[in-house]
Amino acid sequence: MALARQIYGKNYKNHVLELNASDDRGIDVVRGQIKSFASTRNVFSMQNDMFKLIVLDEADAMTQAAQAALRRVIEQYTKNVRFCIIGNYVNKIIPAIQSRCTRFRFSPLDTAQIARRIDHVIDAEQCQIEPEARDAILTLSKGDMRRALNVLQACHAAGGIIDQDAVYNCTGNPHPRDIETAFNAMLQQEFTTAYQTIQTLKVERGTALADLLIGMHELVLNLELPAHARAFLLDHMAQIEYRLSTSASERIQLAALLGAVKAAVDLSQTSSA
Repeated sequence: MALARQIYGKNYKNHVLELNASDDRGIDVVRGQIKSFASTRNVFSMQNDMFKLIVLDEADAMTQAAQAALRRVIEQYTKNVRFCIIGNYVNKIIPAIQSRCTRFRFSPLDTAQIARRIDHVIDAEQCQIEPEARDAILTLSKGDMRRALNVLQACHAAGGIIDQDAVYNCTGNPHPRDIETAFNAMLQQEFTTAYQTIQTLKVERGTALADLLIGMHELVLNLELPAHARAFLLDHMAQIEYRLSTSASERIQLAALLGAVKAAVDLSQTSSA
């Protein structure tokens, strides 16, 4: 709203309506509050020629009926109002509204940008955090500033010095050390031994197979394998992840993952022979 104050001055509230559409998402809000605000003009305003602005945050949570009603409001009051529609999933916005808007996509933040803000918060809150833990937070945030701050807050609330283990324990993500242990077991150990090693690791660490797959992806990309062997393994990992999303058995899919890794290793040895 700081930008609205700069544009409209002290009386910006007469020109701007901001709603969280995830809460006010019904058709009654569109027909009542939004339409009422859009249909009026500030007759006695010093800047009467300026457009009103309606900001709808998380608009992808609005019902289909509400979005259809909103489309008619946009068409009817386009000379008086401009709409700013914010959402996380553009496919949940009906095509009729999408065609009437200009799209702006915002990419994830750079690690350097998140690091500057995280360092500022750490200094302001006097958090005791190790460098490895800070790097882990930046890795887990994946360009999302809110996620990075939430992880830092959760770890700080637990008390004590924040180390790398605390970050992964608070978030429930598998530790990179455990992922490397599981992946090395797949590559080096015999099938049955590797299966038992990973199964024991999953039980002791409380790690899901889907999380192991995500962590393994980076390791497979950096592994020295022929192109066709790497493609074979990545394809099977994608299929296993899809099966897990449809409630397939983790034990069976773990065996399938082990088989895919062993087959990829055999392919690489065959091509090099």
